[in-house]
Amino acid sequence: MSKDSNKVFITCALPYANGPCHLGHLRSTYIPADIYARYHRMKGTDVLLVCATDEHGTPIAVQAEKEGVSPLDVATRNYELIRRDLELSDISFDNFSRTTDPLHYEISQNFFLDLHEKNCIYPKTIQQLYCPECERFLPDRYVEGTCPHCNGEGARGDHCETCGRHLEPVQLVEPRCLICDSNPEVRESEQYYFRLSNFQDELKGSIEGNPELPANVRNYALQWINEGLKDWILTRDMDWGIPVPLDGAEGKIIYVWGEAFLGYISSAAQWARRENKSWKPYWDDRAVHFIGKDIIYHHSIFWQAMLMAYGCKLPYNIVAGEYLSLEGRKMSTSKNWVIWAADFMEKFDADLLRYYLVANAPLTRDTDFSWDDFQRRVNDELADVVGNFMHRTFSFTHRFFQGMIPEPGSFNEYDQSVQKEIIETPGKVGEHIENFDFREGLKDIIKLAKLGNKYFNDQEPWRTVKEEGERAATTIYLCNQIAKVISVIISPYLPSKAVEMREILGLNGDKSLIWEDSAEFIAAGTPILKAKPLFAKIDDEVIAEEKEALYKNLEERETMDNLISIEDFTKLDLRVGKVIGAEKVKGSDKLLKLMVDVKDKQLQVVAGLATKYAPEDILNQKVIVLVNLQPAKLFGIKSEGMVLAAGDSLSLLTAPDATMGEGIQ
Repeated sequence: MSKDSNKVFITCALPYANGPCHLGHLRSTYIPADIYARYHRMKGTDVLLVCATDEHGTPIAVQAEKEGVSPLDVATRNYELIRRDLELSDISFDNFSRTTDPLHYEISQNFFLDLHEKNCIYPKTIQQLYCPECERFLPDRYVEGTCPHCNGEGARGDHCETCGRHLEPVQLVEPRCLICDSNPEVRESEQYYFRLSNFQDELKGSIEGNPELPANVRNYALQWINEGLKDWILTRDMDWGIPVPLDGAEGKIIYVWGEAFLGYISSAAQWARRENKSWKPYWDDRAVHFIGKDIIYHHSIFWQAMLMAYGCKLPYNIVAGEYLSLEGRKMSTSKNWVIWAADFMEKFDADLLRYYLVANAPLTRDTDFSWDDFQRRVNDELADVVGNFMHRTFSFTHRFFQGMIPEPGSFNEYDQSVQKEIIETPGKVGEHIENFDFREGLKDIIKLAKLGNKYFNDQEPWRTVKEEGERAATTIYLCNQIAKVISVIISPYLPSKAVEMREILGLNGDKSLIWEDSAEFIAAGTPILKAKPLFAKIDDEVIAEEKEALYKNLEERETMDNLISIEDFTKLDLRVGKVIGAEKVKGSDKLLKLMVDVKDKQLQVVAGLATKYAPEDILNQKVIVLVNLQPAKLFGIKSEGMVLAAGDSLSLLTAPDATMGEGIQ
């Protein structure tokens, strides 16, 4: 497909309406999509950039039950927060809607019916978890347990965070209901499945045959395909969601991954109704999805298979941004190790964030947000390179050329090489953006600004203006042209700062935002406004405050996490036990193997007490033992409990006067 398509349909992954946006969301999805959309508008492409909040699914329903409100209340509250965050980040959506919009319900149900009529959806009786206490089947996010693959605790009914595997609720070991904490039972239920397995070969051919797909998307999708695709459950037993539009399917809703994708279409349809246009030509010309890497599987396999079943044209590309960590650690909202978009934008310009998140690493590679590195890049690259070059150029123009771009003299070889870079840079930057290499495009812009600074220094206009007026005029003429082209081609990246740059140069209005004209020179004699600081340097104290606040949030969260309830404490079975056997563990200088009698049973305990006690010192002592600890192996020896001792001193907690087997209160 030609990259010069007349229309382009651009989507961002739907933000889930269970909380506001953090910097990771902006980096992986929304900022890259906005750069691509703004660039194409400047190229004259007819752009449709859409998104919506994803408002169904069990997490919102669970949160609503905990708060005692309706799921729609939770979704609406977070829709407003998310919309605010994206507006603050200068994301230029043509439409931003919600999956609770009636139009989305209509489109989703019609899509489901179409696939059902084509026999791509079929009923199947399966085993599901049922909570007798709540008197209902438990959708995946209503249940947690231990992962059957890696033994990771806290695995959800659809996914294990520890090993990343997809799960079904009935696979969980020791599952529990998240609402009432009881143990559910297995019962039979009829659900509807999508025939994903039927599209195995077609999907493989499509993914292998699309040269635009980035390697991270292609490789991840093919890995799943090569393992063999299984049919996908497409419905759930719950109230919150889009009802399945079939007779006899009362109480069932379309699974969120069966309808959320259609938020792209329903948002576009909402725009089309408002603008009295058709959205479909945009999709048919070129559709590009911007997503995070955690949903590559859903978009590259499940969504594309559904489109194949329906008979739609497949996306031109699926661009998946990798993860953003924070100060070297994985970002975690539960641990408060996160920077929220709104908090950041309260103190810093959105353009500074847009610059840093793009400049830091290619989109297809994980990267880290560091406050120190953020300060360094803003100060060294934006303030010292771009800002400094423009300020000295504009100031010199006003001081020595009455605030007008001077008439140049003849160009020497150096001037010609600078002129060549001015003319060629927009093409280089544009090609990088076309290829989704946003960082490389930004690097070429900074490279041009660095060339401008070097050229200014090398030509010494502060000297030549007194001795060789024509040479100084040529220098300042070309420096203003560099500033002009930067002010245009940096617009997709830093839209707000670019406006400030162009205002100084008198380039107001949309006419100045035509990419093909970006390298056209401003005529000599054109007046410009006085210079003003474009990028202020960030002080060390400001960064120190941000780091202090971030680490304080983490400490407070960890302190809260370390607190246990009285119910947790009562689960500990602490008893008085008598050490009736003690010996050193062979091969270890620290471990003793103890046999402890707690009256109704004897426990073998491996304890790290050998540096404090010889076996004979501990024999026959009455000690405090945790008797309901899950058995573990230490040095290959089974340990069935824990003997309590003080942390650093290793002094045993003893109870010489207590009765053996007596519980500790």
